[in-house]
Amino acid sequence: MSFDVNAFMRQIPPMSELLSLPWVPSMEASLGRRAVKAVFSEVIGEFRTLFREGRISQISAEEIVREALARLTARSVPSVRRVVNGTGVVVHTNLGRSPLPREVMESVVDVSVGYSNLEFSLDEGVRGHRNDHVEWLICQLTGADGAVVVNNNAAAVLLSLAALASHKEVIVSRGELVEIGGSFRIPDILSFAGARLVEVGTTNRTHLSDYERALGEDTTMLLKVHPSNFRIEGFHCSVSRQELASLAASRGLIFLEDLGSGLLEAFDGDALSEEPTVRECLQQGVDLVTFSGDKLLGGPQIGVVAGRSQLTERLKKHPLMRAFRVDKMTLTAFEGILRMMLRGEDRMIPTREMLSLSPDVMKRRASSLARRVRRVIREASVPGNASVLEVEDAVGGGAFPAVGLVGYGVALDLPSLGGASRVQGLFRRSDPPVVLGVDRGLPCLHVRTLLDGDDERFLRSLKRVLGVR
Repeated sequence: MSFDVNAFMRQIPPMSELLSLPWVPSMEASLGRRAVKAVFSEVIGEFRTLFREGRISQISAEEIVREALARLTARSVPSVRRVVNGTGVVVHTNLGRSPLPREVMESVVDVSVGYSNLEFSLDEGVRGHRNDHVEWLICQLTGADGAVVVNNNAAAVLLSLAALASHKEVIVSRGELVEIGGSFRIPDILSFAGARLVEVGTTNRTHLSDYERALGEDTTMLLKVHPSNFRIEGFHCSVSRQELASLAASRGLIFLEDLGSGLLEAFDGDALSEEPTVRECLQQGVDLVTFSGDKLLGGPQIGVVAGRSQLTERLKKHPLMRAFRVDKMTLTAFEGILRMMLRGEDRMIPTREMLSLSPDVMKRRASSLARRVRRVIREASVPGNASVLEVEDAVGGGAFPAVGLVGYGVALDLPSLGGASRVQGLFRRSDPPVVLGVDRGLPCLHVRTLLDGDDERFLRSLKRVLGVR
């Protein structure tokens, strides 16, 4: 079937007519006239392709307008939006990891809307260094005598290897050659940094003698990697931090540890007591520790290298430092988090507060919220119920993968809306979006990860899902 251009064009309204539709001005105010026109052209082009291929024989103006309006409506709202995290996963990588305290964000706003002394010394009137704003604070909190910040922990590891081990051998246990989300693989990072990987031991058992036998003339570093989102259990053996530190010191090697989690102050209780703090790692002889700012520390996405100043000074001078440097907003937020930690206000940091919640507090909040949900269901005149469930929450972000946290949630039994998966989809696409977990086959809102005001946000979303005005 040949493509009849004239037949096709006769079925398409002129662009001037499309742009004169009554809803177009509001879209132009949101997206600009050029973008609105481009979407109309995009839709028409797709219909043209379908017509040319013989998959449709006619086109209506209504179809074009309907499709264009749907696309413009979707694109007229911000893509990155606030959501209600009802999953119970505290450091949820897909949901932006750690929420920041409001007082920290006020500082970020103040710095962002004007100029700042990001790289300017107010005392001397000359160029300064952005790292200076946080280095002293990091040293106070970790016991390090030097520190460098970069844009994430992956960059911290890569910078450390590139600056200190390029063209040299780095020894790593096979049990620590991990892959973290986003294809961050330790062997690949070593290769990219120009270092040569020397694997020792087996997947489940590595001994000090394995490291000793692997030492050679080109060995410059021992690397210990946090297992992140997995654990080896059963017949398992690894070399202690103190033993590796002693070996490195006796041979003049650098001992680098990728800790990942960013734990500066230990949590109370047994469930989260196994994770070492950065200070403990340094006290046990590690030369440099890399960690994330947006995991257990509860700050913005940032990576830190803390340890011996002779080594951190070398990192500051490496060419990659400029590529990995931190922007003013992230740096301001991180400084705010560090100052809160220094003042002993860690319970005011949302991530750390969530991880410290008692089951009784969560159960009371879930019970109160369940009663309000049942009232909305009755108001909507639909069959259904809301009940309180004991659930298992998670730390997330690769920390404590084998540790489940006792939590509570509000389970939704709404048979008229379909199964759990469909209900989850309805809430994700609602306004505000709510991301629910599933427990015992029912969609469930875990209360551990609800922030101030999230109860009301969830109820607004519930009313929209149920059609309550």
